[in-house]
Amino acid sequence: MLQAALADGTAGRRCVFEVFARRLPPGRRYGVVAGTGRLLELLPALTFDEAALGWLDAEGVVDEATLAHLAGWRFSGDVDGYAEGETYLPGSPLLTVRGTFADAVLLETLVLSVLNHDSAVAAAASRMTAAAGERPCLEMGSRRTHEEAAVAAARAAVVAGFAGTSNLEAGRRYGLATIGTSAHAFTLLHDDEESAFAGQVAAQGTGTTLLVDTYDVAAGVERAVAAAGPGLGAVRLDSGDLGELAHQVRRQLDALGARSTRVTVTSDLDEHAVAALASAPVDGYGVGTSLVVGSGAPTAGLVYKMVAREDADGCLRGVAKASSGKAGVAGAKRAWREVTSGTASAEVLVVEDADGHAEEAPGARPLQVPLVRGGEVVDARTTGAEGVRRAAERHAASRAELPAAARRLSHGEPCLPTRVLGAG
Repeated sequence: MLQAALADGTAGRRCVFEVFARRLPPGRRYGVVAGTGRLLELLPALTFDEAALGWLDAEGVVDEATLAHLAGWRFSGDVDGYAEGETYLPGSPLLTVRGTFADAVLLETLVLSVLNHDSAVAAAASRMTAAAGERPCLEMGSRRTHEEAAVAAARAAVVAGFAGTSNLEAGRRYGLATIGTSAHAFTLLHDDEESAFAGQVAAQGTGTTLLVDTYDVAAGVERAVAAAGPGLGAVRLDSGDLGELAHQVRRQLDALGARSTRVTVTSDLDEHAVAALASAPVDGYGVGTSLVVGSGAPTAGLVYKMVAREDADGCLRGVAKASSGKAGVAGAKRAWREVTSGTASAEVLVVEDADGHAEEAPGARPLQVPLVRGGEVVDARTTGAEGVRRAAERHAASRAELPAAARRLSHGEPCLPTRVLGAG
């Protein structure tokens, strides 16, 4: 596309692209914006060095004119978007990219790759943390996904309320709280459970978490308290009927004087399993596989579509795909959320006019913030550890203002209606 546009003279036309979801995955009542900070960290590296240009040339991917264009290229346009951690609905303009066609078209794959993955994980994580209530959820999914996806998934999970991650690289890059646990292999390594527990307590202290279901749970709990004393940090259950076992273990710990010892559960948990354990005496959930694959929705289904482009007279004209089932709304859109007495009631999208103006929605909360201007990140606090912290705070506030229907795990419509104003 870039090569053809350079050749026919349209590459320099000003354009507006929007990232949005036509619909939410089945069972979802809202989506969660995640990955924005990662995208802003990656954007400066989106260039074409000599090695990349040499390969494009050798493979005949593009012509000489396009190679010359790419040799000095870096994104120089503007980007606005929903703040990371914000909830969204179908049609919400999560990201708005403004620039020449030559600039904006090169961002599509990077933008969608990052946002589709991270937003899918964050949406699943949000459902899990909502089901868990005040009990912490811990991310343990690194062994169930690509090694770099594992880091991104851990970050997205924390954006959506997870308390920590077992992925140390994610902790290093983004300042996340890191947690760990022992596997059954550590117990099986030793001649008996007593010596395994004694070794772990000697190395990690009494605040450690002991895995008590390698052999017999009741015997394991008794040996765990004997090894660490009543100040044992936690025991972990990783198999069986977790609800029934949690009750049994809680009674046993209390009887042994270990009233402050926490009960942590793992074993292929998802949001439905977490919700089912709401009445059990569980103190925390370790979630792995289901989280990092989006709990049934491994992509957020986001698309990157042109919504406006420059006319011959220099004005921006709204454009949109019109094919059946994928019709869009022409024109760049501004987004607000109507909130009454602390509860959101609607998403309001207002289409910009030819001069780039849009009426405000009185009394509503604006959803979009400036992210990039002239190719430069506007606020460094949207990246790194600070970006994750701010995104987690934004998500907690955004989810809290959604109506009660948002927390239902059954299939249903999006939790808020969306109104589009000013569309031609």
